[in-house]
Amino acid sequence: MNNFFFYEDTNFFINFTKFLQGREQTNTEVVESVSRVINDVKVNKDAAVLKYTKKFDKLNLESMGLFYKPIEIRESINKCSAKDKDAIELSISRVLEFHKKQMPSNFNWKDALGIELGWVWKPIDRVGVYVPGGKASYPSSAIMNIAPAKVAGVKDIILASPCANGIYNPLMIYASSSMGIKKILRVGGAQAIAALAFGTESIEKVCKITGPGNKYVAEAKRQLFGQVGIDSVAGPSEVLLICDKSMPEKIAAIDLLAQAEHDENAQSILITNDKEYALRVEKEIENYLKTMKRKEVARRSWKNFGAMVVVPDFKKSIEVSNLIAPEHLQLCFENAEKYLNHIRNAGSVFLGYWSPEAMGDYITGSNHVLPTNGTAKFSSSLSVFDFMKRVTITKVNENGFKKLGPSVVRLAESEGLQAHSLSVSERLKDL
Repeated sequence: MNNFFFYEDTNFFINFTKFLQGREQTNTEVVESVSRVINDVKVNKDAAVLKYTKKFDKLNLESMGLFYKPIEIRESINKCSAKDKDAIELSISRVLEFHKKQMPSNFNWKDALGIELGWVWKPIDRVGVYVPGGKASYPSSAIMNIAPAKVAGVKDIILASPCANGIYNPLMIYASSSMGIKKILRVGGAQAIAALAFGTESIEKVCKITGPGNKYVAEAKRQLFGQVGIDSVAGPSEVLLICDKSMPEKIAAIDLLAQAEHDENAQSILITNDKEYALRVEKEIENYLKTMKRKEVARRSWKNFGAMVVVPDFKKSIEVSNLIAPEHLQLCFENAEKYLNHIRNAGSVFLGYWSPEAMGDYITGSNHVLPTNGTAKFSSSLSVFDFMKRVTITKVNENGFKKLGPSVVRLAESEGLQAHSLSVSERLKDL
């Protein structure tokens, strides 16, 4: 394997940091292409959305309509098996329950001067959630985006998911419909993000957009940040597995490939304290890559962005983990829990043999929309907080105004803001 690193090498941190930066290249062609789409949709609205959907997804929506019709939703639901429906309903119930526990409380108090202070939480009015489409249309992504929005109290949710060549996953429709979503767009790409951000004749402008997508979707979200709320600019998926030889090599291998099969730019990294164990895991990976359904995607991901890191002890592995700031972090070695307080940067942590990241993708309840490309150093998983605003409340009484007013006048004058000063000093004359 090309990407084999040893912590005790003199230049380890220089070489490993350079390796991590290998996925961060800016594609000028993508930036310019997305910019053209955004500007076109802003000006020409529905006409531009229809044009790009026909061009990129080979789908003519002029007669079909941008949104799925109620009868189409019902027909899609009827295509789903009872067992699939049961699995989706279980996932929805667990994800909703997890996010209900995140709900913040309003708070207020009176300070020593009798001034009333506090804050109240309010849901965002309207949001757009994006779900990748076609054969890779994931009902789990719909659940993970819709659930926290519903719990937060968002009343108006528009779901956008591409339907390239007319291909879509009925399970995505079922999951969305089961959570009360009636507005489902069969539009994807940068044109969908722009339409949600600006609004068109048929698509209502939203206040915030969430959800993962391909490089064009990510770039559109990046360019539109500030004109509309954006949850994050997500990159390809990634996992860091830290384990010792107590983890069977075949299990370690498939846990790494569970991320590699997502995307050829996905990243899977193993950290262990045993070089020979790492080599055995690599051999198992090669065996799996002969038979996996998505073996070509997984092979390119593993070849270009996969890595093995050998450390002298697991304390050093946490140091490397904090440098990576992985989206998913699996800890599978003895007494792993005692290292939790030392983990500063990670999107989501999975502890022990029975907690593979795949469980979190679907059923445990935690959100699988997570920070990637090192952004776990400053951001968190999608949550109810992404769909709410905190509004602060202030009520000053006469006594408090008398005590604090002179200081406000002083501060305003020191900043040269005369009207600010007079707004308070004129009231002070009444006391």
